[in-house]
Amino acid sequence: MPAEEKLRSLLALVARLRSPEGCPWDRSRKPEDIGRYLIEECYEVLDALESASPEALQEELGDLLFQILFLARMAEEAGQFDFAAVLEGITTKMIRRHPHVFGDVKVNGCDDVNRNWERIKREVEHKGKQETALSAGLSRSLSTLMKAQRITTRASALGFDWPSPSGALEKMEEELAEFKAALAAGDPGRIREEAGDLLFTAVNLCRFAHADAEAALRGSLDKFVTRFAYIEQALAARGKTPAESDLAEMDALWKEAKKKGTPAAK
Repeated sequence: MPAEEKLRSLLALVARLRSPEGCPWDRSRKPEDIGRYLIEECYEVLDALESASPEALQEELGDLLFQILFLARMAEEAGQFDFAAVLEGITTKMIRRHPHVFGDVKVNGCDDVNRNWERIKREVEHKGKQETALSAGLSRSLSTLMKAQRITTRASALGFDWPSPSGALEKMEEELAEFKAALAAGDPGRIREEAGDLLFTAVNLCRFAHADAEAALRGSLDKFVTRFAYIEQALAARGKTPAESDLAEMDALWKEAKKKGTPAAK
């Protein structure tokens, strides 16, 4: 069956679930409920990508698509718009944002494409809105790490950036020194401020290294959880819990887990 027919079947399924003869639970859902599910499904898609499992990615993309169609159906029932309008809107937007493909604009590499993309968002789509060049179009629901990386990327595109990673590295050393001084002073407000500056600079370094700060931190968290689980298991084999151990013993087990290269938690 062609993809178009399968999409129509799924749209009909969603409509049936929301109908008076459908599912009471699905009929009771509110848009904000689906919004929460949507966020969960997005993260599950990311997990599937990291697992490098095509089967998992296929399944999670289906789950994400279902939530999108469900939201569109709710909007249609409310007389706001339908899924056809969603398709038309995104098609028009993508054509507008790719003038080098669908128009006569010339580009020289990905940097030009990104600059055009941001310019179109700022000067065409968000023209007249009370937004700055750095914040225009950014969702309030973005994680702080993602928002920081997006904003520093935009600042760089506008020419406000170090010419090389060495500048960001020097700034990192400067912020670390200021954080140490704040710790020594014991001023909670200053510590919080300097900690924020240190984290912000670390995100900037990720951008210079072409590393996604959100994904990088998620990987480190998975690694930490996995290595600590190794510590717990090793201590349990000795008839202990972490509370009954000490730092030296746990640190030795941490190094052992690191040496063994235990797989990251999923």
